[in-house]
Amino acid sequence: MQSTEVQPQSPLISDTEVHARRRRGLLFLGIACAAVGCTMALQLGLNANFVVDEMHLSGQQQGILEGFRESCGILALGVLALMAWMPEPIIAALMLVLLGLGVGSYTYVDTFTWLIISSVIWSQGLHVWMPLPNSMTLALAEPGKAGHRLGQIQAAGNVGSAAGLIVALVLTGSGFHLRPMYLIAGAAALLGCAACFGIPRQMKAERPRLVFKRKYSLYYLLCFLEGWRKQICLTFAGYLLVKKYGTPPQTMLLLWIAINAAGWFVAPRVGRWIDRAGEKRTLVFYYISLTAFFVSYALIESRYFLWALFIVDNVFFVFTMALTTYVNRIAPQEEHTPTLSMGVAMNHIAAVTMPLVGGLLWDRFGYKWAFLTGVITAALSIVVAQKLPSRERLAEAPALAAPAGAK
Repeated sequence: MQSTEVQPQSPLISDTEVHARRRRGLLFLGIACAAVGCTMALQLGLNANFVVDEMHLSGQQQGILEGFRESCGILALGVLALMAWMPEPIIAALMLVLLGLGVGSYTYVDTFTWLIISSVIWSQGLHVWMPLPNSMTLALAEPGKAGHRLGQIQAAGNVGSAAGLIVALVLTGSGFHLRPMYLIAGAAALLGCAACFGIPRQMKAERPRLVFKRKYSLYYLLCFLEGWRKQICLTFAGYLLVKKYGTPPQTMLLLWIAINAAGWFVAPRVGRWIDRAGEKRTLVFYYISLTAFFVSYALIESRYFLWALFIVDNVFFVFTMALTTYVNRIAPQEEHTPTLSMGVAMNHIAAVTMPLVGGLLWDRFGYKWAFLTGVITAALSIVVAQKLPSRERLAEAPALAAPAGAK
């Protein structure tokens, strides 16, 4: 999703004033992103214990819940299209109201139906919000400083996430109950909503569009398979640690703190590795590793090993950067955003399907089968990744980015 740059509303406004507005807008956007980071860190860090200890969900119910939540990702593009006439900061503020109300209402939910309703409310707000920070940052950034400003805004989100996890860890260590912490998470999102009103409103959203072309078919397929892999980790890995191995909330929060810390260190190094080795080699390594992860979840029963595996598995999400850089190499610039949007749509189609299938397998045949489906998915991903053109071949003939038999 793209935005126009901030422009003076009157010729009487000086360049100095425009610069001040940019910086003020970036400050308030950073506050909003930090607030959302705090909200989602609390939600993610507490979720597994909440659904097991408080709501007592079965594997199938957990799958149904995640299926509903992820369906919001498919609807998000349509919601953005309908709201395209509105300034982006106002859309962002409205979505953070939904996020805050949905997450905060976890404090009071007492039935599975009410849990689904609350989850859909916050998930829809989150999924519509997700593309907006980058879009607004690009509109607010000074010429030649887009990358620098994007990094600052992402760092603000990371700071908020770290703060949320530390607050939750301290509170659980003090005997604080899980449910009231969702009020803190909801309040953080509402703080982010308030910050959005400090962002200049000269930006208006363009209608999002999708590009579906045969030459990008390998990318679409890998995005679909990644959506399946993602949901095995997000829906069932943490659930397994709490349901089967009795992992307490403090330990889950410590695991998420370790994931955030490791991700901060690993992400730039993986990015440099992608630049050197190319997308094909990187993704093949990634999918081979995932195969081993899924087998381990299914067959190894040491909680300490699985705690370490949970950290590594989540950190490995950074390797999906290779899918984005692959699009950057095979698609013209005007097709980057719509092609990536189609990839997100494909990812969410799988993300809706997998929890339903995995939850059914968990209840009918045991938890191992929810993870063993990931072995099949990862093996298929290896085959597809092998068909990607190498970095050298793309450099020789960019048109080879197509298809189906590229190697």
